[in-house]
Amino acid sequence: MKKWQSLENNLLFMGILTGMVVLTELLVRYRDIPTYILPAPTRVIGAMMEQREILLSHSGVTVAESLIGFGVAIILALILGGLIYPFKRVKEILYPFLLISQTIPLIAIAPIILIWMGFGVFPKIVIVVLICTFPILVSFLEGLDQVDRELIDLMRVMRADRNTIFFKGILPGSLPNFFAGLKIAATYAVMGAVIGEWLGAERGLGIYMTRAISSFRTDNLFGAIIVVVALSISLFKAVEGIEKLLMPWKKK
Repeated sequence: MKKWQSLENNLLFMGILTGMVVLTELLVRYRDIPTYILPAPTRVIGAMMEQREILLSHSGVTVAESLIGFGVAIILALILGGLIYPFKRVKEILYPFLLISQTIPLIAIAPIILIWMGFGVFPKIVIVVLICTFPILVSFLEGLDQVDRELIDLMRVMRADRNTIFFKGILPGSLPNFFAGLKIAATYAVMGAVIGEWLGAERGLGIYMTRAISSFRTDNLFGAIIVVVALSISLFKAVEGIEKLLMPWKKK
């Protein structure tokens, strides 16, 4: 039943999306809207096919920056979560700083990072790490706090040591929250890399989009946006697939 419902939802989504594309195509052609304002979907697809090799080259750089930054953010969140969790006082002290770090607009701090570290790949990775670590860490800490206390008490009665309790009791119990944070961060990873490239880079989808805007090639810009969306969804689905492998009981 759930599989049919999921298939029905996917078909409904594709139907709505197709309808929006068709309506946009008709609107642009009927109203004779200039290409530099709003290109027709067929023109965007044509531009993507024409620029496919260049798009693929720039996409490779953005994907590498996103995946490396995302991976570092995961490792950093796990380490910080493991260090903060046993010490409630440390968590209370550090949590406001973590919150403040997320109130600073990324578009404001990104240029400073580029000034400090240059315009290479490394500062883009740093931006991705900064934007992804917070949701993963917060979700991980919340998951650690919501672990079944009766299970932990039982393991202690059975004389399990601290490492066994953490890795076989607490950590698995925190996985649902942890993966919730991962999926949120996955949608940010590509965006963080693109923002860094937008402000200054030699290669990447961000600089490609900047060049498209400066040359009034709106069709190329929309093509790059479609690629960014596709990459973000792919990373989200990859995390979702790993979640189902590690937690098979959550399969629909």
